[in-house]
This record gives sequence, C-alpha cells and structure tokens, in this order.
Amino acid sequence: MTINLRAGARAAALGAALAVAQGAAPAAAAEDMTASHDNRIDLIRPDAPELAAPGPFRIGVRTLNVVNPGQLDILNVKDGARPTYDRPLTLEVWYPAADDAPQGGTYDVILRDGERHAIIRGRAARDAAPSDKGPFPVVIVSHGYPGNRYLLGHLAENLATKGYVVVSIDHTDSMYHDKAAFGSTLVNRPLDQKFALDEIARRAAGDGFLAGLADAENAGLVGYSMGAYGAVISAGGGVAQTGIDHAWGAPDGTLAIHKAGSQSHEALIDPRLKAVIAIAPWGWNYGFWDDAGLAGVRKPILYVAGSADDVSGYDPGVKTMFERSTGADRWLLTFQNANHNAAAPMPAPIESWEPSDKIDFPPFEHYADAVWDTVRMNNILQHFATAWFDWRLKGDEGRAAYLDLVPVAAEGVWALDEEGKPKPEHSYWKGFRKRTAVGLELRHLAKGAR
Repeated sequence: MTINLRAGARAAALGAALAVAQGAAPAAAAEDMTASHDNRIDLIRPDAPELAAPGPFRIGVRTLNVVNPGQLDILNVKDGARPTYDRPLTLEVWYPAADDAPQGGTYDVILRDGERHAIIRGRAARDAAPSDKGPFPVVIVSHGYPGNRYLLGHLAENLATKGYVVVSIDHTDSMYHDKAAFGSTLVNRPLDQKFALDEIARRAAGDGFLAGLADAENAGLVGYSMGAYGAVISAGGGVAQTGIDHAWGAPDGTLAIHKAGSQSHEALIDPRLKAVIAIAPWGWNYGFWDDAGLAGVRKPILYVAGSADDVSGYDPGVKTMFERSTGADRWLLTFQNANHNAAAPMPAPIESWEPSDKIDFPPFEHYADAVWDTVRMNNILQHFATAWFDWRLKGDEGRAAYLDLVPVAAEGVWALDEEGKPKPEHSYWKGFRKRTAVGLELRHLAKGAR
C-alpha cells in the first residue's frame, strides 16, 4: 500500500510539473494524471533533442492477428523429429491517419511478471482512418526476450507521426505471458521479422487499410536485445558454429539455418530492408558471433548500447559487434553508464513499481535504468531514429548531418554568435541544446574499416 501511495504522489507531482510547463492549472492536470496513473509513452522533455518532437501526422493504430504456416515447431523438436506448425503472431500497426482523425488512446499491456496489466496512454487513435498521403516506408519493430509489441511503443508512435507505417511484433514463445524455451527465440526471431514484412506487403497489395498506405519495398528494422540479435541476422550477420552447438540453445542443430555462409541464411537477406537499428544486440559473450559472421552484415546499421550493459556486454559485446560488422557502413550510439535497458523500453508503468511474487525483482527494473531517465533516453532514440530512417528510407540527405558528429559529445564546443548562428569552432552535437548531449558518444566506421 505504501508503494501505491507513493506512486500516486509521483504521478500527481508529474501532472503538476507538466501543467506548469504547459500553462495549465496544476490541480486540474494532477487530477487528470492520477486517473489510472496516466502512464504516458509520448512525453517529450524540454531538453529533448530537435528531432524527438512528434511529426505533422495524426496517427492511428490497428491490431492484426496473422499466421505463418508450416514453421518448424522448435518446442517439440527431439530425437530427430522436426514437426511443423502454423505459427501465430500478433502485429500492432501504427500509421499516419487522416487529417481529421481523433487523437489519443490507451493500450492494455501485460507487465514483465506475465500476469499484471497496466493501461498506458499515447497519441494514436484505435482504428482511425488512414492518411491519403501515402505510401509511407515501413519500419518493423522487434522486442526482447521476454517482451511484447508495446515495449517500444513510444518509438512506434513517434515514427508514425513522421510518416512511417510501424509494425511491432508479438513474438510467440518470447512474450511475458508465454515465455518458452529459448531455442524458439533463437531460431524464429529473424524469420518472424521477415514474415511481418511479407505480410504487410501482401496486405498493401490488397484492398484493406494498408493499400496505398504502406510501402513495403522500402523498409527498416528496429530490434532490441533478442530483437536486435534477429536484426543483425536479418542485416546479413550469420551465426557462428559455437552458437549453434550450445546444448541450452536451439535443439538438434536447428539454428544452423542462420549459419554464416549457409544458403538458408543467404536466402533470408531481404532487398526490401534498407536500414537497421540494433539496440543492445545479444550473443557476443556466448559465442553466437565471430568475425566471419559479422562481416556478413551488409545493411547500413546503427548500433545502440549502454556502456554498462551486463546482459549483452559492451566491450567485449555490442562495441565489438559494431567494430567487426565490416561489410556495412555503421554507427554506434553509446549511453555512458547505462545498462541493458538503454533507450528501448517505454517508461515503467506505475503498476510495475509493485513487487511481484512471480519474478525475483520488481517489474520496474525491466524498464528502467539506474543512471538515465527513461524518457530522456527515449527522446534521444526518437531523435536518432528519425534522422536515420529519414536519411536511409526517405532519401533526405540533410539528415546525415545529425550523425556526422564529434564522437564524444562532451568534447563538442558550443560557440554561437550574437545572432545565434554557429561560429567556425562550433562542434556541439547537431540538434542538441547546450549542455544536453553529456554522457553520449556516437562513433562511425565506414564499410571495410575496423
């Protein structure tokens, strides 16, 4: 009970702060915030970088239940038997909506303990009429293990306001409420990512709401943790034999379909996929990647990591993967001292603060970071994802300047003249206000460099 009271007080204080910032009456805002805790995923802090702000489109959201037929049933592979099944997936699709579409809606989400629910709030209106200004590039979003399709909902909504159709996958056997043997995630993650794009393309070619809305020939992919593991495979990175051989991994050598150099892995590389963001990709510390496999990465890729990541590792870990993905032009955005939760998870719902008897840690810890504010990290990711996909999927060459930066933000020089124009010595990170890029690094390696 004490925790609930404190959570309510926190929500009220946040409501009052927002009210002051927006010129509203604090009491009224606090009352609105405390109603169902107002777990908002669309907050933009005053110190957010330039491109974090929502774009010009109103947005809608729809849920699609789809089935990928004839997939290998990893959970029942044994003694040489390899049964198949029709694999169910749920896709959450955010999209630019009609100019007169209503705005605002809620999502009923399951929390990390796999049982408790929370209501989170955002901008999208359920089943809103789609915009007639398409088609728009498609971005696939892939959560971690475990997770669900709402974990990166903040980014999905934000990109949709900027003219993207964003498709987030509920990965069967890998969600909070249906977490199953890890081998299913190892094998299925990149297959689910490709199938989601296939399904959007199929529907865009029909007469449903995606017709004229989604341009599946021009696609990006965002993965977090195991979703990023899958994204690296989708980008061309092949799995090493040591990963295939783990007794605790995929059974009976079934992960070999993603082995570096195999015909099955090569067939997975999709020409429609033009750019990738891999946040905290897992596997280096367990032998799933080696130099030969990572050299196969051939899509432009933006790695994102916390320097204190103790799940995927950093150096060695994500930084190593970045350095050895020599077949691609790539970047590494680092949040100094952040752990595995850097940038990707939505803000922890108030309901997650309560301890759970289903897991041995408060669900809150699944979403939050001990050093960085989650909304701050979300805003930074929104900024860079906007620059990345606008550049790579929409051909906006001006966005490349947002990734052409002094590698260590703290070493950037702030120097503006009296009119606010940059002096020759100005080298502070583009799009960031003075003093707001502290704790960040962005490094770039061209294809072939290491």
